[in-house]
Amino acid sequence: MFRVGFGFDAHPFEEGKPLILAGVCVDFPKGLKGHSDGDVILHSITDALLSAIGERDIGQLFPDTDPKWKNASSVIFLKTALEKLHEKGYRIVNVDCTLVADQPKIAPIKERLIENMAKLLGVERNQVSLKGKRREGFCQEEGIACFCVVLVQKY
Repeated sequence: MFRVGFGFDAHPFEEGKPLILAGVCVDFPKGLKGHSDGDVILHSITDALLSAIGERDIGQLFPDTDPKWKNASSVIFLKTALEKLHEKGYRIVNVDCTLVADQPKIAPIKERLIENMAKLLGVERNQVSLKGKRREGFCQEEGIACFCVVLVQKY
């Protein structure tokens, strides 16, 4: 049995925070505003995985009203989703993400992000896709958004 999950996350830039994408600290002068580390890639993957297995979403599991999650690593959220996925007897077939950002440029860091995503997910590199797209005038506030779809299979 196969199931599909969809995830989305977006955050505006914020001065004074590191930029974390796919669990990687990216050399950029601004980070993403958020209660946790603001990692839009891991947030969208986490929500997609939870969605695929019919679980509550990331905001319900890790509410931004709980001080426990202030500046937390999004790797924690992803690991929780993966535990739930495996508890229900599913494995990841593939993960496909589209990152929407005018800056930083994604092409120079794309492979490093994909490799870390594969490592964190426990899958082969060819099971992970990441594309960078520019806003092209869409949205007035600068930041980064990520759309993600996952396919999981019962084992």
